[in-house]
Amino acid sequence: MENKKLGFQTRAIHTGNEIDKDTNAIKRPITMANSYALPYDPTDINWSGANKNLYTRNGGSNQQYLQEKIASLENTEDCIVLASGVAALSGLFFALLKSGDHIIFSSVTYIAVYRLFNELLNNKFNIQTSIVDTSNLEAISDAIRYNTKLIHIETPGNPTLSISDIKAIAKIAHSNNALLSVDNTLASPYNQRPLELGADFCIESLTKYINGHGDSMGGSISGKKEYLDIIRKESQINLGGVISPFNAWLIMRGAVTLPLRMKKHNENAIKIAEYLEKLECVSFVSYPGLKNHKSYEIAISQMENGFGGVLAFGLKTNHDTHNLFISYLQLITSAVSLGHDESLIVFLGENDERQYLYPKEFHNGFFRFSVGLEDVEDLIDDINQALEKIALLKK
Repeated sequence: MENKKLGFQTRAIHTGNEIDKDTNAIKRPITMANSYALPYDPTDINWSGANKNLYTRNGGSNQQYLQEKIASLENTEDCIVLASGVAALSGLFFALLKSGDHIIFSSVTYIAVYRLFNELLNNKFNIQTSIVDTSNLEAISDAIRYNTKLIHIETPGNPTLSISDIKAIAKIAHSNNALLSVDNTLASPYNQRPLELGADFCIESLTKYINGHGDSMGGSISGKKEYLDIIRKESQINLGGVISPFNAWLIMRGAVTLPLRMKKHNENAIKIAEYLEKLECVSFVSYPGLKNHKSYEIAISQMENGFGGVLAFGLKTNHDTHNLFISYLQLITSAVSLGHDESLIVFLGENDERQYLYPKEFHNGFFRFSVGLEDVEDLIDDINQALEKIALLKK
């Protein structure tokens, strides 16, 4: 059957996987090779090409299988898989931008994007940057310049869970001869597919939901082949941020259960967000699935199956007691990253350098909570017993 006629779960299982011709194994093997056999006369080979197996930095078998799967899940014609989400982001920016270009980026983004745009690219390469609240369409339009090349957004935004209107921003970008890239990591392609909404590029940290097991790293850029051919040549081959065959194989394995896992992440997160919202000791809860989220209607319109497994919340207490709360948690682990099978939480204090970019309720410190796949009742019990120990929840 044609790939586009198959359902999301079916594509998650089958795309990129075939019976191995050498062993008849029904799963693709890990090809732990850094070189591939050359033809009889190799003199006409482009040593910086990516159109055949040559050298794993140019592209290896496991990378290619995973690229097929991710392109299918994102519903696009091409995909590049690299060593991490940051490798994907920096690879996209390096290949697309040149000295003198201007870019607009979300005020709520992953820290590496903030660092790249706010410091590295402009200081080192004279790329002009504007930080904008991209939930505000008027602010985006006002920031457009004659040399604006790219608008980069993250929705939901990490860590405040802000929402940006992908379809509307794509129209603004294209009407001004600019491109739109969307970091889709917190949503995953199960919940949201930016390319279907008009974006030119979709970036995923494969480390997170698509892998889902907290045991490998990778990143992907999806979009039109005409652009990805440039990125593949300039950023993958010549910068060398290639994914290892083993990590590609692990993510390939993890992606098979993405739809099933995301259903549970979505279900658990909304239940916990609604529960926290009712507690008097909680100062705020930010989750796009809550009706009081300021961009709830936009989230409903572009997030097809749910709102993801990450939420943010604060407690009506001081800095030290926020940390004490985390120390009493028994099931929920204090660790960075998100999208794992287990629940993870991190306290972001009031001294965060980007605090000035966040809504006022975030300024006293808050938690980013990546809700896992545990029984939700056990997670709520864990939160409750920790709150009781810090005397914020009475028995």
